[in-house]
Amino acid sequence: FPALTFYYPVGASLLAGPVYLLLIAKVPKPGPIFIAGLLMAIFCYATGMHIGMTFGYLVGSALADLLAWTARYKSIRINILSYIVFCLGGTGSYIAYFINPEAWVSRMLEKGTPKEYLDTMTSAVNHRVFLTMLAGTVFVALLSGFVGSKLLKKHFEKAGITA
Repeated sequence: FPALTFYYPVGASLLAGPVYLLLIAKVPKPGPIFIAGLLMAIFCYATGMHIGMTFGYLVGSALADLLAWTARYKSIRINILSYIVFCLGGTGSYIAYFINPEAWVSRMLEKGTPKEYLDTMTSAVNHRVFLTMLAGTVFVALLSGFVGSKLLKKHFEKAGITA
């Protein structure tokens, strides 16, 4: 579904909130968030995604790690905000698209993406899609982070997995 490609960051942020918050709870120090983003960036690069996705994950994870660090990884609200920033890293490729659609499409054609796929994708996109992608990513990441915080409290702390 080429028209749905711009909603990848929304979908990607749906289930990882609890895992992200558990990671911070278990390893409350600089590094693990960035390493998670680095792994995402390597995966995106290795699978031929646009380089904007790679940079997006690197920048998003570095900023997310820095944000969580400001509260020493102890504030659930800051950690959820950190998760939102991390998830926004997944919008890197699409931000590059909206900055220069012709160059983005050209690069994807060079990497082997079928022209028909790109034609369908570009015919379905407008600035509302971009704003929906950003707002949707923030909302779904916030929801996933909230669910994660409840799971941390209800299950992981009771089971002794987190402090």
